Amino acid sequence: MKDTMRIGTLVGGGDAIRVIPQIVGHGFESFSLTFWQTTGETDLVETGKRVQELAAEHDFVISTVGIFGNPLTNTGENSDVIASWERLIDHAHLFGTDMVSGFTGRLPGVSIDESIPKYTEVFGELSKRAADRGLRIAFENCSMGGDWESGDWNIAHNPLSWEKMFNAVPADNIGLEWEPCHQMVQLIDPIPQLRKWTDKIFHVHGKDATIAWDIVKEYGIHGPNPYVWHRTPGFGDTNWTDIISILRQAGYKGTIDIEGWHDPVYRDELEMMGQVHALNYLKQCRGGSFVPNPL
Repeated sequence: MKDTMRIGTLVGGGDAIRVIPQIVGHGFESFSLTFWQTTGETDLVETGKRVQELAAEHDFVISTVGIFGNPLTNTGENSDVIASWERLIDHAHLFGTDMVSGFTGRLPGVSIDESIPKYTEVFGELSKRAADRGLRIAFENCSMGGDWESGDWNIAHNPLSWEKMFNAVPADNIGLEWEPCHQMVQLIDPIPQLRKWTDKIFHVHGKDATIAWDIVKEYGIHGPNPYVWHRTPGFGDTNWTDIISILRQAGYKGTIDIEGWHDPVYRDELEMMGQVHALNYLKQCRGGSFVPNPL
């Protein structure tokens, strides 16, 4: 598998030992483990050991371990986010991964510009901690309902904010956990963006979108009618053959992990049906299975 871009899916970190054995047989080749706001009561040492045993048995890899919360406030429900970043950085090697992912956070109710100093303070330290352990940090490009002027979770959702972030903390081990969906929601064309930013894309989420251009043209994006839907790959507007080709041409060595549980059609009892379709679709888009050249 070392010569093939692995295709996998996201699994809750606390549920990994329970869930992975149930779904790995569908052909998932990698798993991105995620935690929401805290690693909580999860024993990272024991979980890492069990996950690595499963990986050896089923030939998959752990692409990332991630914590999704707001480390720039680090109060209330987010009071354990920085500590969780530190825990995952310290324990990532036990999962066999060199990457920790999540949101940058932001200062609630103020602009991205006003959040940059706090981001610099927090991730200046976390990036050094990660670098000391040979790890990379990847920020998901989700707006979480925010915009340039205000939001509650993440500043890493616009290419202008990426420039500000990477200038503020010019560390080689800080990059993006990118997907086309979160850009399409902003009516940004993901393909030229991908070409421009490949050197900073460390991990790719397999999530797409469908844009209802007829609604955009008639009602705009601020009316009562939805104009865009998050989709599982294979059901959205994006040509993933193009995405994989661009990534390969740029030398991308990471995985694509499907971010499920968002599709408005393939959901509930159809969730895994949609995810397995996406898995097979993405494998086809990468060119199928690896075939060695003749000696």
